[in-house]
Amino acid sequence: MENFKQNLPEKQIIAVSASPRKGGNSDAVLESISAGISETGISCRQIQLRDLDFKSCIGCERCRKDKICTGLSDDLTEIYPSFIESQGLVLISPTHNYNVTAMMKAFIDRLYCFYNFENTVPRRWSSQLSGQGRKAAAVGIAEQMNEKDMGFTIPSMKLPLEALGYEFADELAVFGLFDRGRAKDCPDVLDNARKLGGKLADSLKN
Repeated sequence: MENFKQNLPEKQIIAVSASPRKGGNSDAVLESISAGISETGISCRQIQLRDLDFKSCIGCERCRKDKICTGLSDDLTEIYPSFIESQGLVLISPTHNYNVTAMMKAFIDRLYCFYNFENTVPRRWSSQLSGQGRKAAAVGIAEQMNEKDMGFTIPSMKLPLEALGYEFADELAVFGLFDRGRAKDCPDVLDNARKLGGKLADSLKN
C-alpha cells in the first residue's frame, strides 16, 4: 500500500449520503451542498450508499497487516481510492432511532482499515489519514424538532472522522422535515447546505 503521507490528497471532496429513500430530504440537501462546493471551483463527487452493494465490517483484522480492507470485496472496495485521494469529505444522514442510518454506520465501520495499531495493551493507535490537511463536514436531517431528539446523529459521524485525522470545517443539523422531499421547499435549509459546502471547499484552499 502506498504511503498516504507521501502522496497527499487532492483538493476535491466526496459527499456521502446514507438515506435509503430516493428523492428525499437528504438528496435535496446533498444537491445544495454540491452546488456550494462547485461554486468555489473545487470538484465534488456524490456517493449514494443506497446505490452500493457493500457489507459491514466482519472484524477479520486483515487490514492491520494489509493497511486496507482485504477481507471483503464489494462496491465499497471501489470507493476506497477516491476516498484516499480526496482531501474533503461530507457525511449526510437522516436520523433513524436517535442515530445515523445503518448504511452510514456500516460505511464508517469500514474506515477502520485506516487505523494502525501497535502490539501493546492497551493498543496504541494512529491513523494513516492524519497530518494531511483533511477537512470534513457532517449533516444530520430529522423529523424531530430539537437536538436532543436527533440524538447521536452528528456525533456518530463527527467523532470517528476526527479520530481518523479530519478537521471539521462545519456541521449542520436540520430539524422538522416530516414530509419526503420537504427540504426542496425550504430555502433556508438549502441555503445553509450550500453555505456549508462552500465553507468546506474554502477550508481546503486555505
